[in-house]
Amino acid sequence: MPVPMEELKLEIVNAATGKTLGAKTAPSADGALVVRDYPDDGPIPEQWQLTPTQATQGAQGGPPQDEQAYVIRNAVSGKVLDKLDNPAAADRGIHQSDAAAGRESQQWHVVPVGGETGLYFIEGATDGAVLDLADPGEDGTRVVLREYDDSAESQRWRFVTAEPERTSDPVLNWAPLSHWNGRQSWQLARSTALRPAPDATPSFSNVLLVLERFGSNQDAGGWKTDGSNRAPNGQPGWWASIGARFLADTTGEGRADIVGLKPAKGAVTSSGRGDGTFDDDERLLHQAAPAASPADLWTLADTTGDGSPHVVVLAADGVRVFPQDEDGTFAPAGDEPVLKAFGHGRQAGGWLADKHPRFLADTTGDGRLDIVGCHDDGVWVSLQDEEGTFAPIGDEPVIRAFGHNDEAGGWLADKHPRFLADTTGDGRLDIVGCHDDGVWVSLQDEEGTFAEPLYILDDFGVAQGWTSIAEHPRFLVRTTDGGALDIVGFGPQGVVVSRGRGDGTFEPAKLVLNDFGLAQGWTGVKHVRLLADVTDDGTPDIVGFGDEGVWVSHSLGGGKFEQAQLVCRGFGYNEDAGAWRIDRHPRFLADITGDGRVDIVGFGGPGVHVARNLFRRFRTR
Repeated sequence: MPVPMEELKLEIVNAATGKTLGAKTAPSADGALVVRDYPDDGPIPEQWQLTPTQATQGAQGGPPQDEQAYVIRNAVSGKVLDKLDNPAAADRGIHQSDAAAGRESQQWHVVPVGGETGLYFIEGATDGAVLDLADPGEDGTRVVLREYDDSAESQRWRFVTAEPERTSDPVLNWAPLSHWNGRQSWQLARSTALRPAPDATPSFSNVLLVLERFGSNQDAGGWKTDGSNRAPNGQPGWWASIGARFLADTTGEGRADIVGLKPAKGAVTSSGRGDGTFDDDERLLHQAAPAASPADLWTLADTTGDGSPHVVVLAADGVRVFPQDEDGTFAPAGDEPVLKAFGHGRQAGGWLADKHPRFLADTTGDGRLDIVGCHDDGVWVSLQDEEGTFAPIGDEPVIRAFGHNDEAGGWLADKHPRFLADTTGDGRLDIVGCHDDGVWVSLQDEEGTFAEPLYILDDFGVAQGWTSIAEHPRFLVRTTDGGALDIVGFGPQGVVVSRGRGDGTFEPAKLVLNDFGLAQGWTGVKHVRLLADVTDDGTPDIVGFGDEGVWVSHSLGGGKFEQAQLVCRGFGYNEDAGAWRIDRHPRFLADITGDGRVDIVGFGGPGVHVARNLFRRFRTR
């Protein structure tokens, strides 16, 4: 687990005994600390917060150093972890004392244990001594300082986050009351369901069924989505397959429309009206080609930067691009693909959806979308020129890394997310990937050459507990308006952020919120987690479609987030929240009214459901 931020309340648990750091049952005058059991019917375990202080160099030798020093503060009393003033003693104890600015005896390094996820040494920032137990086998044993010993399990500690603090209200239902004379009356009683608190921000409207089409029920079309093409953010991928439903601007006018891919028929659309509803009738947007295959992947994108969308299909024989006609439909652009590559047929390279991620992205900063793909042997790129022509790919990959085969790194589509992102601010996209051991980056130079990948961060990988893309979505976003790209992920213990330095590297990862993670009950098979700016303040917020409905955690900037609020009682997994399912009911955040605020749109059983974003920002002068 990454080092938690100072806002989080933590229990500090000894790895050897499973006992929790705290005061004695009868606290002593010197504030000595022990590890002990806390019975269920007794006081709750003491909780602590890690507050960063000025970086301090650690002692020579011992485990690898984390440059950041911390003050470890009692979340209730405000007292801090301190060393007893007896440096000559063989076993130097620790205690709680009043905080004093700059006191070195109150500063600590939190050093990860190599090869053991979630375990740490807690080391004095100046002398290298680490927290240990005087008698590891006894309850109430004293916590002391000793020299670092790699074989001593009693020197290893685990941080356990407190339960998340969420804001919501219980739902009141009418419950029957029976009387002795056989009459029956009713009373209000609490249920297990939740609803948004009256002051939830932003607030959303009630969920409305706005279109009885594009649903999974038979009378709404019987739509079935192939979940294998879902992107890491929980939405259908940039490339959609047959049965997919999503929102896209089909006209270039900035309005979100509904698009669905029907077997044998092609792409159909229901245009948005700009008021949160959609046209009742669906119209054909793009007719399926006679040789269309269920393995074809489809997307809608402005490939040339002129404001006009194109349909792009990864077909068996390569890449096909279809421009938009005056009537708003997309006509075929000749019988030949624009590029005989990146397709699923052998003649186009044998690219498979479950092995080889492909991207449409402006890699050079010229406003035109290029095609980038990670095949078995590495990364292949086709650049688009000013005439809209895609260059043939070369005889060799641009870099022999980030590929499926072992010689290219052994990257797996379901475990190892890969991104194209400008990590340096030079306008060119770099390659970022999260492998077993952590994060790797390949920078692109002014000549368009990708450098050999560098291992830059020991987190967000399988070895640190990020077992799959579906279970632990990861994003590259700016958590500070105008800042560098950061990594934000939903990890085993909650939300983890690594701040970008703007030079292709990232700061050590921090656990910034004890929510939306596996430990808090969020799973990839039940819940959708996204990042979107729901308040229009320029920074992304966390939006989670959980059991009870939609939860939002507002961005505070700088990679920090508030505790979650329930903002919509709908689109959730529980029956009283709509019984929405990942494999049948895609959900999106999009502005469907043109007011600059994202609304919630979901494709449920009976059709399309909408919850309008009612948030308003008021300015005072």
